[in-house]
Amino acid sequence: MGALKYIEELQKKKQSDVLQFLLRVRCWHYRNLAVIHRASRPSRPDKARRLGYKAKQGYVIYRIRVRRGGRKRPVPKGATYGKPTNQGVNQLKYQRSLRSTAEERVGRRCANLRVLNSYWINQDSYVLHSNLNIILDCMEMDD
Repeated sequence: MGALKYIEELQKKKQSDVLQFLLRVRCWHYRNLAVIHRASRPSRPDKARRLGYKAKQGYVIYRIRVRRGGRKRPVPKGATYGKPTNQGVNQLKYQRSLRSTAEERVGRRCANLRVLNSYWINQDSYVLHSNLNIILDCMEMDD
C-alpha cells in the first residue's frame, strides 16, 4: 500500500485517538491563521488528489474558515410585517451549504483563479474549516 492509502485509512476512523488529537491540534492552528489563508500544501493529500489537485505549477490550495450556525433575518428591531408564518427572525436556516459559501468567498477573493473543488478538513462548535483546490484560469483542464 502506498502512503496515500494509509492516510486515507486513517481519515476514515475519525473517532480514533490519533486522528482526534491531530484534528484538535490542527483546529487550534487554523484558528490562529487568517480567515482566508493560502496553504503551501493540502492538509489531506489523498482527498485533494482524488478531487483533481496536482502538485505542479498552477494549482494552489486555500484554507478558509466559515462561521457555522443559522441565519438571522436582517430587520430593524425584529419588525417583520405580514402573516405570522413569515415573521420569524432568529431560527432561519440558510438554504446554501457552508461549503458553497466558502467556495464563493475564495472565488471572490481570487478572481483570476477558478475554484476546482473543496473538501472538509475540520470544524469546531463555531467554525468550519475547508480546503479549496484552485486552478489558474488560463490553464487547460485536459493535461
